[in-house]
Amino acid sequence: MKPYNYLIVGAGLFGAVFAHEMTKRGKTCLVIDRRDHIGGNIYTENVDGIQVHKYGAHIFHTSDKNIWEYVNQFAEFNNYVNSPVAVYKDEVYNLPFNMNTFSKMFHVRTPEEAKRKIREEIAELGIKDPKNLEEQALSLVGRSVYEKLVKGYTEKQWGRDCKDLPAFIIRRLPLRFVYDNNYFNDRYQGIPVGGYTGIVEKMLKDSDILLNTDYFEYHRENADIAEKVVYTGMLDKYFDYKYGILQYRSVRFETEKLNIENYQGNAVVNYTDRDIPYTRIIEHKHFEFGKQPVTVISREYSSEWELGQEPYYPVNDEKNEKAAAKYRELAAKSENVIFGGRLGAYRYYDMDKVIAASLEAVDRELTKSGDKEENR
Repeated sequence: MKPYNYLIVGAGLFGAVFAHEMTKRGKTCLVIDRRDHIGGNIYTENVDGIQVHKYGAHIFHTSDKNIWEYVNQFAEFNNYVNSPVAVYKDEVYNLPFNMNTFSKMFHVRTPEEAKRKIREEIAELGIKDPKNLEEQALSLVGRSVYEKLVKGYTEKQWGRDCKDLPAFIIRRLPLRFVYDNNYFNDRYQGIPVGGYTGIVEKMLKDSDILLNTDYFEYHRENADIAEKVVYTGMLDKYFDYKYGILQYRSVRFETEKLNIENYQGNAVVNYTDRDIPYTRIIEHKHFEFGKQPVTVISREYSSEWELGQEPYYPVNDEKNEKAAAKYRELAAKSENVIFGGRLGAYRYYDMDKVIAASLEAVDRELTKSGDKEENR
């Protein structure tokens, strides 16, 4: 008998959900993480009563009622609605692109006036077959929205001129002809009161945890620690980069506490002028309507990723997807290893999709063992 049923690599959301469901059914789980804390990228740290999102803003949103009810087992959620603001030079616009945006940009009042203005700009450009991201965006939203709200932000995100980026990166740019600043269309939305770390703590309460632990080093000395491995690390690294290194974009955060009550008046402010080096500033207290006498802000800088740095966003272009498909084939054939999460699948996942994928992995495991239950 091996000491554990599952060795779970990564104490993020995928691994935590899997561990919770399995320990609930009497399985034993050891969760390891290379960082010095649990929670993965949704980790939040209390700074003077403010829950600071250490790895970027995470707003929970979903249209899946079952997932919403599932996550509400572990925390009370507030009624935060994500309504970002965009700053272009000395102009301020509402996001997503909606009638508040168009009213200020075009000096119009009705949806039909806004639609007409955008149609006119698109027609003047005459782009029929977009060859790059710039042409694609111009053909979707016209010059005004593109120049002020898309171009600079996108170039900072990708570190390249929009003319040098493939058109498929932007398949659509949603235009909403209503006076509504809610960024998400999902039915359920909010931030857990007290931050995300508490959710993961509850999920992992019946698991053993080892932090500051590298899986590959640990496995060399503890190959027989568990019957199965749940791996949420980098997919290509698991297979020793056999088909090459998969690419990511990375993000650098500059976080500081300020001795003022309110820095920018909103949780999320995007800076769409390329001359501003950061993509956005997060003011964390506004996620929970904080009244603290101080505030904490984080400036986000998008950057090129190199091996050894923190990977954030997979670059799902044709080259990387071909290699990723080969890695996924190897993963599917790997006995006693379950791959999941953002890095383990080489996919960008919202939190609700991570939870759903983990629950599906649990169901597959329980079906194999004959232990599946209908109700969680």
